[in-house]
Order: sequence, then structure tokens, then C-alpha cells
Amino acid sequence: MNAPQVGPSSYRLHTTLTTLIDRLDSPAVSGTDVIRWGCPVPSFGDLCNSRIASVGLNPSNREFVDEQGDELQGPLRRFHTLNSLGLASWSDADARHLRLILESCRSYFFANPYDRWFKRLDEVLSGVDASFYSTSSSACHLDLIPYATTRKWTELTPHQRSSLLAVAADTLALLLRDSPLQTLVLNGQSVVNQFQEIAGIRLERQEMASWSLPRNPRADVVGIAYRGVIEALCGIKLPHNILVLGFNHNLQSSFGVTTKVVHAIRGWIAEVVSEVSW
Repeated sequence: MNAPQVGPSSYRLHTTLTTLIDRLDSPAVSGTDVIRWGCPVPSFGDLCNSRIASVGLNPSNREFVDEQGDELQGPLRRFHTLNSLGLASWSDADARHLRLILESCRSYFFANPYDRWFKRLDEVLSGVDASFYSTSSSACHLDLIPYATTRKWTELTPHQRSSLLAVAADTLALLLRDSPLQTLVLNGQSVVNQFQEIAGIRLERQEMASWSLPRNPRADVVGIAYRGVIEALCGIKLPHNILVLGFNHNLQSSFGVTTKVVHAIRGWIAEVVSEVSW
């Protein structure tokens, strides 16, 4: 696959996407339940113009299929597929196809975004005057694994998860290297755990009483905040230090995450970001 002739930063982004596409044919991806006819998703939103990004595990299958499992078509389409690009296989993709994929990433929140998932994350980022849905104060979303799977990450077997991490663990590092991002926000304990494994670090851990989720008098779910700074990731030196913040509650799936807790997390993120200056 030939990369297009573009500026240095864009060239590296196209090169990263080429690598991710090539890996779809990797033996390590076979048997992992990856939707191989769907393109890799390097970012949701404009990576090159965002200073903060939320981080998840991997794209939902709902980015490519409807509730019946049929491929999204026309105005409902969110990302490109072999079908939408008119390709028989990813090995046939050229510079034009790369541009179309990256454009679908950049414009994601202004087309048909999966709002039910992203609106709550957008709320916690609003404390630093950033939004997925803004062109003047942009935020974006990144995943540790850029490939959608037919099942949720937690439903994959340990072998499948290990295979995907082995083949794509450096994706986040490659994207951060070519971006102006200053802050990452890790959404949920599973993301925190996988990020720490990929980065080979332990984030500072702090219990947050105001984030606790009541279950019964003896079994509240304790809220936990995570904080750290990275200078490199997966052996790749980053252009500047990046602040990493996280929380143990998955805002979309943790039972009983209240508006009050979401607002408390938003306030903590805003406070920490305001304190940091490189």
C-alpha cells in the first residue's frame, strides 16, 4: 500500500493507519472476533486538533452494525468498510481510501455519533472546556485497541484479549506521538488496568468518597481516582509529557453511576488539569 504525499504529521498518521490496516491480515487477529471487514478506528474526532482525549478499550460493534447485526448503510454509516470503499480486501486500499477513513474519524461527531455512549464522557470533559462536539475546543476519543469486535471486550476470551494486545498495544503510542494531546482520561477500571499493563507503570491511586456508588449498607462500590504522567509508551518517546487521569467507574456500564458522581469526576478532572503546567 502506498502512503500519500502529505505533510510530516499527516504522513505519520497515514503511515500508522496503513500499519493498522496491514495488521488486520495478521494471524494474531484471526480468531479474535474482530470485525475484519470494518476499518481500524484510530480516533473518534479530530486527533490533530485536540488537547484532551478519553480512552476506552476498543470500538463497539455498534459503530459498524445495527441491532440486527446488519452493516450500517447510507447516512447511518459511521465508519468505512470494505463494502463502502468498494474493496475486495484491505490489501487493495490506496491513498484515497486512507483519506476517506481518516476523514470519517475526524468528522465522526458531526455525522451519526453513538451519542448514547459518548454524551456521558463528553460531560466529564466539559469541565476543562472541551467537547467532542466542538470545533473550537475539540476533544477526541481513542481506544487501546483500534479494532471493533463482534462481542464486548469483557466477553472475549483471555487468549483473544492477549492476542489483540500483542498485535496492537503500540497503537496508542503511535497516535500520541503524532498529536498535540496533553491529557488522557481513562474510562473505567478495565481501561486503567490495561493501560498500566501496556505502559508498564502504576498510576497513583486515591479513594474518592464522593464517587462511591451505593449498593447496600455493607457493600458500597468505592470510587477510585488514578493519576500519572507518561513521557514514553511502548518504547516510543512522546513529544511532550502527557497527563493521565482515570477513574474506576465505567460511566456507560457501571450500575448506579449517578449524575452527582459524574459531576464530581468532572470537577476533579478540571481541578487536576488546572494545576498542571509543564
